[in-house]
Amino acid sequence: MDQQSLKASIEKIMDESYVGTLATVKQNKPFTRYMTFQHQDLKLYTATSKATDKTEEIEENPYVHVLLGYEGEGFGDDYVEYEGKATINTSQELKDKLWNDYMENWFDGPTDENFVVLEIEPKQIQLMNKKGEAPQVLQLHE
Repeated sequence: MDQQSLKASIEKIMDESYVGTLATVKQNKPFTRYMTFQHQDLKLYTATSKATDKTEEIEENPYVHVLLGYEGEGFGDDYVEYEGKATINTSQELKDKLWNDYMENWFDGPTDENFVVLEIEPKQIQLMNKKGEAPQVLQLHE
């Protein structure tokens, strides 16, 4: 698969998969939790509270791992392994853009001082488990 087709396949999974796992490092051990993700191009965004373990972990070690796309069907159920570098973004413009009513379960609104966005820049993205194909790495330029 050429890089353009690979990127399109990855973006399709990212378009269709909102829930995935986010892994951080806590005391030199991996820690994973389910999160909801949005994306623009290949950059991921997820809302969280600044008063969570994950924000502290990212401040100490910004490198994260995300899995998106696996639907539980088994062989051929393709998914994305996403390695990235996270930053904590407090931009009101970004928070307004990502806000949805479901977030009212955790925050008072888009101006809630605890509401922050994890912005994840890709370092390597692999398309995994595509029927009959070996994992494929999307070449990213830094």
